[in-house]
Amino acid sequence: MTPVSRYVSLPLTLLAGLVLSACTSQQTPTLKKGEKPVDVASVVRQKIPASVKDREAWAQALATTFESQKLAPTKENICSVLAVAQQESNYQADPAVPGLSKIAWQEIDRRAERMHIPTFLVHTALKITSPNGKSYSERLDNVKTEKQLSAIFDDFINIVPMGQTLFGSLNPVHTGGPMQVSIAFAEAHTRSYPWKMDGTVRQEVFSLRGGLWFGTYHLLNYPANYTAPIYRFADFNAGWYASRNAAFQYAVSKATGVKLALDGDLIRYDSDEAGKTELAVRKLAGKLSLSDDEIHRQLKKGDSLAFEETELYKGVYKIAQQKTGKTLVKEMLPGIQLESPKITRNLTTAWFAKRVDDRRAKCMAN
Repeated sequence: MTPVSRYVSLPLTLLAGLVLSACTSQQTPTLKKGEKPVDVASVVRQKIPASVKDREAWAQALATTFESQKLAPTKENICSVLAVAQQESNYQADPAVPGLSKIAWQEIDRRAERMHIPTFLVHTALKITSPNGKSYSERLDNVKTEKQLSAIFDDFINIVPMGQTLFGSLNPVHTGGPMQVSIAFAEAHTRSYPWKMDGTVRQEVFSLRGGLWFGTYHLLNYPANYTAPIYRFADFNAGWYASRNAAFQYAVSKATGVKLALDGDLIRYDSDEAGKTELAVRKLAGKLSLSDDEIHRQLKKGDSLAFEETELYKGVYKIAQQKTGKTLVKEMLPGIQLESPKITRNLTTAWFAKRVDDRRAKCMAN
């Protein structure tokens, strides 16, 4: 499973679904030398178009987000968050998804077929009245947003036996909110969340404040050695450190002569078997003086900054430099094709990152 599958494009993700310029390791993007902090709420009010509803709610939510996460209140950091929100939802807390009803029905029928359940039985079960007084079928026929769809599946799974049969206890809607953040990511990062939740973390993600808080955490609240914002934007789409890991895969390829997909995925997440990158690194085991088990253990650190301190990481770059006679880059936009029922064009993680970076630049210039 690729990083995109983990964070953005699980088959059901959109179902029925920056320092930003410093070069040193840091917990989050920080103030540059001589740079003064800004008032987050004031910058948000200035940058978000007047046509956006609840501009004041956006300003207050992002101000609280930066304060609670102890993020540097810089124009660049604020513009980076706003650029992602604009790209993902055009500043809408719960954006409408074209064709969502059709996507939802297709997913239900696909699951029924996979489990050898006649579709007419499933459709019959969906005709019963749901907690809001309308049938599940009627709600599905008229669903417009992922928040609505998630609520339908919550009801269906918790109340109707057929729901448990088809989906178990797992709601198939995986992302939501103004920054389209992964619900699983949000559920794993609730510490220091500043507001009292009235419901579940899932429900909070679909709120303006929750979507912004968890989305900002995913974008900015991890240490990285990137030299430009665009690499964090790629990580937002493909998973933390995907841009660093893609560059490492390139170094592995140069060191071994093995062609690799530069997707930032260093190990397999769907199997205990070694993936292509791990198999390629094993070819260097002798030069690295590492066993296969040691290689695997160090590759597993690929989702943290600590990977850069491993013998494996340093050794691969040393071998690649000796072989090519060049100093290789330590960051690279991952080559990942985006897959989702919502996407009808040929889009990639690189496209997403460049698109968001353009929006950030415009925000900074205005």
